[in-house]
Amino acid sequence: MGIRLKGQTAIITGGARGQGAAEARRFADEGAFVVIADLLDREGEDLANEIGSAAIFKHLDVTNQEAWVALTEDVLDQKGSIDVLVNNAGILVFDRMTGTSQEEFERVMDVNCTGVFLGMQAVSEAMKQQHSGSIVNISSVAGLQGVGFQFSYSVSKWAVRGMTKSAAHELARHNIRVNSVHPGLIDTAMLEQFTKEGFTEPTAHVPMGRNASAAEVAELVLWLASSESSYCTGSEFVVDGGLSIT
Repeated sequence: MGIRLKGQTAIITGGARGQGAAEARRFADEGAFVVIADLLDREGEDLANEIGSAAIFKHLDVTNQEAWVALTEDVLDQKGSIDVLVNNAGILVFDRMTGTSQEEFERVMDVNCTGVFLGMQAVSEAMKQQHSGSIVNISSVAGLQGVGFQFSYSVSKWAVRGMTKSAAHELARHNIRVNSVHPGLIDTAMLEQFTKEGFTEPTAHVPMGRNASAAEVAELVLWLASSESSYCTGSEFVVDGGLSIT
């Protein structure tokens, strides 16, 4: 076991599978106590059991403010601190501006954008009292570019990028760092949606010629969570094999 997060408590939303699960495993490997927060109860419980005493699963709807308050209070009661928040939960839809409904647009924004806002707001008071903390918001390369066939998703990820910078400016004096991570094509369940939508060779657009593993993204998130990135805040970190430069 490593020591990069020894004695720290981390909340990871969307932590039951995919990239979030990779982050949970890696954080636990480095000494953190991990709160796996997700709507996927079975997967979340299974992962917590796999990790063992260094993890617990909590059911969380990231769009529900009361649920966030209850979660943070529970974690503080049990562990006494919240040192890291990874806002990883998100949904991907394929839509165009001219064809999407207001209902669908708001659904994507609620999960991908409002969920991030509520999470940062919920943990910030505890982190202020500690005078320390790291918040990592998972955006996307779609938050760096215009993506015509992922209109709502792209808008939401641009919003995450902007919120990250604004929150970082506000919280810096409290020694709370806030950064965003912008993955490209990652081998998770979310990537399977590209095939379902008829995008049979998305990897062809990646200069490095391959997709990333969830573990590769988790390493970057771990670095941002740890003291190794102690002077980084309000920044965006791209892990996309060069996709965003094409």
